[in-house]
Amino acid sequence: MAIYNPKSLKAEEFINHEEILDTIRYAEENKHNLALIDEILAKARPVKSADGTQTHCAGLSHRDASVLLACDIPEKVAEMYELAEEIKQAFYGNRIVMFAPLYLSNYCVNGCVYCPYHMKNKHIARIKLSQEEIKREVIALQDMGHKRLAIEAGEDPVNNPIEYILESIKTIYSIHHKNGDIRRVNVNIAATTVENYRKLKEAGIGTYILFQETYNKKSYLELHPTGPKHDYDYHTEAMDRAMEGGIDDVGLGVLFGLEGYQYEFAGLMMHAEHLEAVHGVGPHTISVPRVKHADDIDPDAFDNGLADDIFEKIAACIRIAVPYTGMIISTRESQEVREKMLQLGVSQISGASRTSVGGYCEEERPHDSEQFDVSDQRSLDEVVDWLMQLGFIPSFCTACYREGRTGDRFMSLCKNGQILNCCHPNALMTLTEYLVDYASEETKKHGFELIEKELEKIPKEKVREIARKNIEDIKASNRRDFRF
Repeated sequence: MAIYNPKSLKAEEFINHEEILDTIRYAEENKHNLALIDEILAKARPVKSADGTQTHCAGLSHRDASVLLACDIPEKVAEMYELAEEIKQAFYGNRIVMFAPLYLSNYCVNGCVYCPYHMKNKHIARIKLSQEEIKREVIALQDMGHKRLAIEAGEDPVNNPIEYILESIKTIYSIHHKNGDIRRVNVNIAATTVENYRKLKEAGIGTYILFQETYNKKSYLELHPTGPKHDYDYHTEAMDRAMEGGIDDVGLGVLFGLEGYQYEFAGLMMHAEHLEAVHGVGPHTISVPRVKHADDIDPDAFDNGLADDIFEKIAACIRIAVPYTGMIISTRESQEVREKMLQLGVSQISGASRTSVGGYCEEERPHDSEQFDVSDQRSLDEVVDWLMQLGFIPSFCTACYREGRTGDRFMSLCKNGQILNCCHPNALMTLTEYLVDYASEETKKHGFELIEKELEKIPKEKVREIARKNIEDIKASNRRDFRF
């Protein structure tokens, strides 16, 4: 039998089935153990340094985090939610990073039973964008105001080889339209080789994102009956190959609803612990998608669907357990759910997403090649204005990635709280760019009021004055891309 070992490079040892089952049992036995729950919450609280300039969070083990997830004592759950918000404020402030997915191709050779791109689906329109079509999509995204994309493609070595992905990245970075630029391209493609990860790194990608879908190997093999994705170990060990290939920032995620959420949560936390143990840096992001309706996919066919209250508790527990990671929620979720999740630790959201291949150039949202139904269908301007009305700063900042503050360098800055000295003003400057170049009059009005208020929160006077001057320059000219 495989032994649990977070430092192992073997999937069955760092995501150990017996350890997960033991963890779930332990959590169930201790879900009303008040002394233990209070001890876990105390351990997770942010601690300020003696001089008050730095904040540290210990995070939690997968076992401790699973106890919190199992706990159903109302006042303790309320305490968890307050703690999640406190941790989010300590390290990310009120900034929410904006991005959009860009689907390049839905050709796929896999048989994943929860995805409409599966090979046996003969009636979905199969589309692969040419470089010229990618240019048009990118210009449409730039005209909305986006600066950060996550590119997506099905797994198909003939139609979507690594060369196509690399060429597409080069095309995206090459397009300068009016005041628009895509400054960071994150990549969500199938597990690949160390050599290919090296090529992605050289192409200048931001984060490499790969969802595990499910950590339960038996379920995984049933859900992925055919195609290269059927290989559980190769898929689960992908992040180690990515980091070996030089990619500093990797993003984890599971598709909640495919397997029992307690199992997925423990597996996700163990994967984060593994990356920290082996590479010295945990996941840059964790995504929390749920199974949704799509072309020939009925989410009710999966019997592990998550109620909103459990979904929200998962988000809070992830934020408490892995305090420095970015948390992502997509337009799969409704405005109401996204609003709640923003209070519980989410730090990145997509806006005006289209999950079809070639969807951004169309006036009407195309449905014939969508990967999943989009619940939040508002425009980027509406999402930006909504965030500001809630007291958040929509951030289009990509400075850390372009200044080399990635991987352990980003994490060390984040862990000592110094990231706020550059992230807050950078967020305000990129928001100013959005307001000047793309926003409606109503959004501009709200935005400039918010910026004026938020400038006063920058602790260092010198930084505050430079930020103020740069903001005035952006308003008065076409000068862009100021950054700390």
